[in-house]
Amino acid sequence: MSVKVVVFEDNELLRESLTTLFSLDTNYHLVASLSDASQATAVIKKHNPDAVLMDIDMPGTTGIMAVRQIRMENSLVPIIMLTVFDDNQHVFEALGAGASGYLLKKHISTKLFEAIGDVLTGGAPMSPSIARMVLSSMQQKPVVQNPYHLTARETQILASLSKGNSYKLIASDMEISIDTVRTHIKKIYEKLHVHSQTEAVSKAIYEKLF
Repeated sequence: MSVKVVVFEDNELLRESLTTLFSLDTNYHLVASLSDASQATAVIKKHNPDAVLMDIDMPGTTGIMAVRQIRMENSLVPIIMLTVFDDNQHVFEALGAGASGYLLKKHISTKLFEAIGDVLTGGAPMSPSIARMVLSSMQQKPVVQNPYHLTARETQILASLSKGNSYKLIASDMEISIDTVRTHIKKIYEKLHVHSQTEAVSKAIYEKLF
């Protein structure tokens, strides 16, 4: 069964390019392509996509606003931000809103399907420059204590999640079962008072929890 994708992008030429890319790969089905995100929640509810591509900079309802609205109704659908921006403010706002990944538009032609595949297996795809910026931000922040009382294993799993690793890869690296990984992640969410992987990673980065 093909992967259903919804696109929100106000650039007409890019929307057409994305339509062409998806038409050339039978593994994907572009079920909706819209120039604005004003009805994002309704569109997601109607089409129930497997993945969403969201332009971050749209008139009216911005991509970040749309992600927040979608997350109020749907905490599971993966959302990859498409943008020309690679500055700290946009990256962390998008991740904090609940985005699942972040891809610069200049990498769409070579990285799009890889990013979608990654996010569908629990990863958090990011363009190389975005990943470097996130790591740099983590390294520059002062180390704090462990205010949430995370165990060593929970901290290790949280750090692995921040690198975009899937549950399967984490389980393999740590030689534990995927169910055990899920149990640890559930406890991490409870301790951090968050509801998704992106919220947990964003909070961990901001507060330097590993």
